[in-house]
Formats: sequence, structure tokens, C-alpha cells
Amino acid sequence: MHTSHLQYPPTHVALFVLLGVFVFALLVMLEIGLLNRAYLRLGLAPRIAMLVLIASLVGSYLNIPVAQLPGERVVANAYVDFFGLTYPVPEIVDWPGTIVAINVGGALIPTLLSIYLVATYRLLVPATIATAIVAIVVHQLATPIPGVGIAVPLFWPPVLAAIVAIVLSRRYGAPIAYVAGSIGVLIGADLTNLDKLKTLGAPVASIGGAGTFDGVFLAGVVAVLLSGIGQRRAASGAPL
Repeated sequence: MHTSHLQYPPTHVALFVLLGVFVFALLVMLEIGLLNRAYLRLGLAPRIAMLVLIASLVGSYLNIPVAQLPGERVVANAYVDFFGLTYPVPEIVDWPGTIVAINVGGALIPTLLSIYLVATYRLLVPATIATAIVAIVVHQLATPIPGVGIAVPLFWPPVLAAIVAIVLSRRYGAPIAYVAGSIGVLIGADLTNLDKLKTLGAPVASIGGAGTFDGVFLAGVVAVLLSGIGQRRAASGAPL
């Protein structure tokens, strides 16, 4: 197994740069204090939030192999278009089947943070309900893409997670949105479609990577925005 072939950007360079701009903008707002309270409402100290954002983006390059599936064919040296976005397929020659991996930035970090948020705010019931709803809808939207794996529309998961979270709890809408938006995508898109992976000819099937990383990452951005909304409502005396 050539582990160097497992490390590659989860999406097209242009979109990856755009996500980096999102991170930079959030870091600037954190640095000047605009989002400090918002992140505290999400359950993170500002400096920790900065590290999580950077780690998620940088970690999206890293895939940890966990299994190997026999593949029928392998698509190499290609880019695949889907939902108006272009996803890179790692350049691999004579790869024996499909490697199932866990993406550090798109799966491992969001899962650990979700567990922390659920435990901190005791959100097991509402977070589970919201995650289940998002997972069901995402599963219906998920589309197998030859050479890539499973892909979902970019903005649907985080927007849906935000709506469901607000309906369930305005007070804890931000952490619920993050959990539902990240874990819901991972379950609905990747985990429930593992049986389809070996027929897609993808040299690497990254859970939380290409096809789903964008939605998971934006779930974190939306959660921060919800935190800011909650912060303003609290300052104005509106009920949460």
C-alpha cells in the first residue's frame, strides 16, 4: 500500500482556496473579538476554535486507511464534475481495489468535536433527532460518482441542519446544527453507502473526504453563524 497516494485535497483547488478564505475571515473576526462570544456559545474558547478550523482544513488532506475492498475497475488521472463542482481523483496506477479511509479534517475532527458538544450540553436526544433527519435527507440526495465515491450537494446539508436545529432548540441551535450537519452527512452519504463503494472504481473512498468534506466543513461555518444570531437575540432580550 502506497500511503502517499492517500493524501490529496478533498475538492477542486479553487473551492479549497475559497474554503480557506472562509477560515481566514472567521479567524480575523475571532482575532478582533467579533465572534468570541459566538464560539463560546458553541462550546469552544476562541483560540481553540481557531485551532479546530485550521486543523479541519489542513486535516482534509489526510486520510487514514481502515479497510480495503476488491474493486472491479479503477479510474485514475481524472477529475469528475458533479453538482457544478469538480472533484479530484488521486493519480494512482495499478491500485489493488478500493481503499476505505477516514478523512481527518472531514470525519475524525468533526466526530470528536460532536461528541464533546453533545456531552457538554447534554444534547443526546435533540442532537440524535436532528442528525437522523439530516442523515435521511442526505441519503436521498447522495449520488455515487465513479472514480470519486459518494457526493452530495454542497449547501443542502448545512442549511437543513440549521433549520432543524433552530426548530428543536433556539438556545442550543448552534451545537445541534454542527452535530447534525457533520455527523448527519457522514452517516447519510458515506456510512449508509459503503456497500456501493467497490463498484465505483474509486481508488480511495474517503469517509468525510471528496464529495462530503465541503458539506461537513460548511456545517461548522453555519453553526458559528447561528451562534452569532443567538448572541444578538440574547443581547436584545429576545427569548432563546
